[in-house]
Amino acid sequence: MSARVLVVDDMPANVRLLQARLEAEYYEVLVAHNGADALRLARTEQPDIVLLDVMMPELDGYEVTRQLKSDPETRHIPVILVTALDGRDDRLSGLEAGADDFLNKPVDEVMLFARLKALVRLKLMFDELRQREVSGRKAGVFDPAQLQRQIEAVGNVLVIDDNERQGMRMLRQLGRTHRCAFETDPQKAQKIASGRVDLLVLNLTAKSFDPLRFVAHLRSTEATRQTPVLGVYSAEGRDILLKALELGVNDALPRPVDAQELIARAHTQIRRKRYADYLRNSLDRSLELSVTDPLTGLNNRRYMDMQFINLLPRHLKAGEPLSLLMLDIDYFKRVNDSYGHDAGDEVLKEFSRRLTQSVRAVDMPCRLGGEEFVVLMPGADSEDARHIAERVRLQVASAAFNLSTGHALNITVSVGVSTLSGTGDSAEGLLKRADEAVYEAKQGGRNRVILHAA
Repeated sequence: MSARVLVVDDMPANVRLLQARLEAEYYEVLVAHNGADALRLARTEQPDIVLLDVMMPELDGYEVTRQLKSDPETRHIPVILVTALDGRDDRLSGLEAGADDFLNKPVDEVMLFARLKALVRLKLMFDELRQREVSGRKAGVFDPAQLQRQIEAVGNVLVIDDNERQGMRMLRQLGRTHRCAFETDPQKAQKIASGRVDLLVLNLTAKSFDPLRFVAHLRSTEATRQTPVLGVYSAEGRDILLKALELGVNDALPRPVDAQELIARAHTQIRRKRYADYLRNSLDRSLELSVTDPLTGLNNRRYMDMQFINLLPRHLKAGEPLSLLMLDIDYFKRVNDSYGHDAGDEVLKEFSRRLTQSVRAVDMPCRLGGEEFVVLMPGADSEDARHIAERVRLQVASAAFNLSTGHALNITVSVGVSTLSGTGDSAEGLLKRADEAVYEAKQGGRNRVILHAA
């Protein structure tokens, strides 16, 4: 898996060494020799990952990381800090700044490429999700304040470890800031993980089950494919760690587990998971809004047009009936003029409720706009459609519409019915005939159903 890597180091020799190693593996390499250039290149070139030296003049690696992670244009880019420092406080400083991982100098080449591949996979997923963020902003469903609340909310963490003493210790440590559960049985853990879990903490050196097979099963199951896994490994378990990263473990920390590092890494993974979840949900909401009338909750004209594209060819080819109701609320303008547009909105919402209750489960009620509605009725012949239209008319006229102001309005509806006439018919033809039937109903006194003979 190739990628664009930004290498940042104030020592030219270090840059050349890393650049040669990366290019030998067919990575595209960008170079910066100070923090300011790194920030500029990250924004303009959008690399897939940043390999960043910690000890640099002016802007050190921690500050560059903080600025990258606070900028909406670069916060999605994974950052690996490369450092000669190997102290606990140094790692914690980097994690708190937003770094995704650490490599110590001299760089272990095998570990470097394992980390790169894991983080590049993550970056590719977030690139797709960032497109959803753009779509969500355009659709008006992206709320930065709500996103921040969701990201900072308490996480749900499941610790999976056959070493009960170690597992309970991690449970207590993470339980200071998150809701946590502990499980020793991988099958039970798999079931729990299929629910609302934000992070799995897995002992990669478990003896009573195969942790790598457990990870493989997680990544092959739809419900857990995107759930982050934080692995715990021992110093002598390097090969297991490399395989775990290849299989899809998101992050790892060594034993003995440092409590603050565990909390910091867990916090990073949970925030990332919540961000991804929010972006996925915002796309779902934007898609729903694109085919939904916001006032009534019914489908809109766009949805109706898409259904016509799908339904007409199928029904024409199979010779199956397809009918359409067009409904127009009688004297609706009087409601707006006499009681105001808020009253009109109440009438439209109540009318939509009664319409939905009166049609079949397979029917598709849509609001065209204003007081005009359409119901697509797959499988309904003209008599079925006329019967259902009459039921709608009676449901609307049978009881007054009670407004929040205390007024009770008697509302009626005129309905036109048309049915697919066979080869050569079209959506335009169905709508035109139903519209003509509505006009006839209006001319005939309103509050009636007219069936248009094809």
